[in-house]
Amino acid sequence: MITRESVLEALRHVRDPELNRSVVELGMVRDVVIDGDSVRLSVVLTVAGCPLKARIEEDVVNTIKQLGAKEVHVTFGAMTDEERAALAARLKGEQAKALESAQGSVPPLLAPGSPTVFIAVASGKGGVGKSTVAVNLAVALARAGHRVGLIDADIYGFSVPDLLGIDQRPTVIDDVILPVTRFGVKVMSMGFFVEENTPVIWRGPMLGKMLRHFFSDVHWGDLDYLILDLPPGTGDVALDVHQLLPQSKEILVTTPHATAAFVAARAGAMALRTHHEILGVVENMAYVTCSACGHKGPIFGQGGGEKLARELGTELLAQLPLAQPPARDIDDPDFAPGLYPADSEMGRLYARIAARIDEKCRARA
Repeated sequence: MITRESVLEALRHVRDPELNRSVVELGMVRDVVIDGDSVRLSVVLTVAGCPLKARIEEDVVNTIKQLGAKEVHVTFGAMTDEERAALAARLKGEQAKALESAQGSVPPLLAPGSPTVFIAVASGKGGVGKSTVAVNLAVALARAGHRVGLIDADIYGFSVPDLLGIDQRPTVIDDVILPVTRFGVKVMSMGFFVEENTPVIWRGPMLGKMLRHFFSDVHWGDLDYLILDLPPGTGDVALDVHQLLPQSKEILVTTPHATAAFVAARAGAMALRTHHEILGVVENMAYVTCSACGHKGPIFGQGGGEKLARELGTELLAQLPLAQPPARDIDDPDFAPGLYPADSEMGRLYARIAARIDEKCRARA
């Protein structure tokens, strides 16, 4: 027999995708009415027009049907200003408690005892596929069951939202920002705060301030890995990241061309001078595979990645072919122009990179 109590107990396992909290714990479930094998209830969203409304509805309906309900009717509302303020105060209180336990004034994510592993993805120059590597690495780690965040720190040339097919903005509850979740990865980008692809004309200190907001004002929750897509080169933003995250690890992306590897060595030298561990080198566009005969041929030179890894005293994590994700309908909800499917050759290569990185990070924990 279905009861109000059994419905609420079952819905404790349904989580708000942005806050990663039970919808019951958050007080989102209201007005539960049982009529035989039919259940009616209301779900109060954190903000009106929540982009994840359909996902929440699906989770709620499926969970209640597992109790034996034949029909489930869900209506939606939105929290009042007072309820949102109370929720924001609760989230801030949790962050303050985490700060207190860390015994410092830095955000919990950056505290010395934080369990989150920071991995900066860097390159010496643009056009080598650094952001594509960062996006696919983050999703590969999430597919492996890790809790992953991704910061698009390439503030002048942000591309992560486009690569992941993100067309929504972060939810803001008072002044607490909830990152956008896509393919299991929590994402923040300067692109969320710029209208119509407007160019960013800021000086270094303003950029550094924005990066600090990404750490202090965003409710990340618990993360195993936080991937940072750095701007190419060794400019202000890259330097700010190195100073903000003394415990960060780094992956360098290059093409096999000698010049790309040469300039990437400067980014690697910067990492070493700031005592960042270099996890390895990813050589992108290493070869192209002939669709007719399967022959693999280099088109951008050879040996750049191996030489760079040797110079920096690290390993060559992978040599990735020149490729592009399969075409999909732009209206497909899973459309992401820069993401490779898990069952594709590139998806499997990124899974191996993710597994190797996780192995190295665990060995040093």
